[in-house]
Amino acid sequence: MTEAMHPAAPSLTFFASITVDVDAPISIGNTAHGGRKIIPIRGGTVTGDGWSGKLLDAGADFQLYPSAEIAELTAMYVIEATDGTTIFVDNHALRTGAPEDLEALVSGKHVDPAKIYFRFATRLSADASSPFAWVNSRLFVGTGTRQPETVRLDFFVVN
Repeated sequence: MTEAMHPAAPSLTFFASITVDVDAPISIGNTAHGGRKIIPIRGGTVTGDGWSGKLLDAGADFQLYPSAEIAELTAMYVIEATDGTTIFVDNHALRTGAPEDLEALVSGKHVDPAKIYFRFATRLSADASSPFAWVNSRLFVGTGTRQPETVRLDFFVVN
């Protein structure tokens, strides 16, 4: 096959880093689909390329543990940029690692981030008349790092 038959891979452009402040987990227990927890999102900071903001106390991370090695995370929350624009975040993540590392992580212990695979795909929504209206027509991906009290997420626009 010639090179012309293969499309170019998409590139990524940095969008923002978010530090998420979380509250104590709410354990639902071991359900038919696996263990379930809800992690309330209480706030946080956002640092973007030429912009900044904060997370509002308006969201949660809904976690499913189908096995000892896998966590499926669905987080929904709101960014408020310093210009007043609110941006809804709908984030779907996969966090995997050795069972003992994931157990230590969810127990609030520090685990070397190199031992945990934490990636996500995100859709953002903003008012169509806002300076952030362009996010409505883009996909975002990123990497995460879970610390005992916070979560750091680095977002990239898929070009």
